[in-house]
Amino acid sequence: MTTTHLLYLHGFRSSPQSNKARILADHIATKHSKVRWWCPQLPPSPREATALIAEGIANWPRQNMAVVGSSLGGYYASWVAQLARCKSVMINPAVNPARDLEHHIGEQSNWHDPEDVFYFRPEYIEELRQLDTRDLTAAAPEMVLIAQGDEVLDWLEMSERYPHALQLVQEGGDHALSNFPEYLERIDEFLALA
Repeated sequence: MTTTHLLYLHGFRSSPQSNKARILADHIATKHSKVRWWCPQLPPSPREATALIAEGIANWPRQNMAVVGSSLGGYYASWVAQLARCKSVMINPAVNPARDLEHHIGEQSNWHDPEDVFYFRPEYIEELRQLDTRDLTAAAPEMVLIAQGDEVLDWLEMSERYPHALQLVQEGGDHALSNFPEYLERIDEFLALA
């Protein structure tokens, strides 16, 4: 199936202005102009973020849509893939953000706009737990890009979380996946972008 609708989900404290989001948006606009692209600014509440996502893709053709997510956005992408039964690409995905983000409760700022401050609330941890899809069989093909040098998340945990996914594991690298452009062709092929 050809992908005609593509959703990109950014990570914690990130935004549609992230390097990967902008690179992929430019790539889609240049090489796949028929693809409908959507990269929303996600609110800090996982419940609100997933409500926004579900509403935004409500009328998308499930057989022709796909989702790409980075870090916390990768965790959300796995949830979207179950909801929509669509292909997914996770980039250095958060595997257990309910555990990892407990240490970030409190005031936070956006990486791309430090003046954009938000409060990460304790109840968001339970909201994250409710989105966990680790015990479910993948609803559609998955690809995961993993950097062994990720300084934020454990690459082995990522690899173990997605045993049936097409795994592209990079020696070294970093959480931001600085060499992301090198993977665009593989993503194109995997998603069969229009």
